[in-house]
Amino acid sequence: MSMNSRKTEFLAGLFVLIGLCAVAYLAIRVGGGQFYSKDTYLLKARFQNVGGLTVGARVTIAGVSVGTVSAITLDPEDFVALVEMRLGLLAKVDEDTIASVKSQGLIGDKYVALLPGGSDVMLEEGDVIIDTESAVDIEGLISQFAFGAIQEAGEEEDPGSEVEVESESGPDAEVEP
Repeated sequence: MSMNSRKTEFLAGLFVLIGLCAVAYLAIRVGGGQFYSKDTYLLKARFQNVGGLTVGARVTIAGVSVGTVSAITLDPEDFVALVEMRLGLLAKVDEDTIASVKSQGLIGDKYVALLPGGSDVMLEEGDVIIDTESAVDIEGLISQFAFGAIQEAGEEEDPGSEVEVESESGPDAEVEP
């Protein structure tokens, strides 16, 4: 084998290796993974209902993405959802911040919206956000509305529930304005 063909094979192999590394890096980044997280810190929040929130969902302040949801677990002591979030170091929030599970549109992706308060005490790595608002259960609201409307219609048609009141001039009398 000549020296020229070895050099060509080496460069071709190197090119393929760099290409495979680039594809692996992009697959991990698109999938929501991270190689290092020294530029983030961990916060937790406790919710009664996370209703469709998933790991990798975004965390926002004033509509700007400042982090991602890194884990969602069930607290076995009081049966609430414990949501762990990784926020960028520039997104420091105070102790009276409110965390809410919101939805993009009517049935869009769920995300966590943070509403900072006015305290001077900032939350540190691993702290828990106390004030939370759980996800709105759209299906529950629709069923309550539907069954409530059906129930109200049934009550209106019940002839025994209404009492007729006659005026002094009789039931057929016309009232002048």
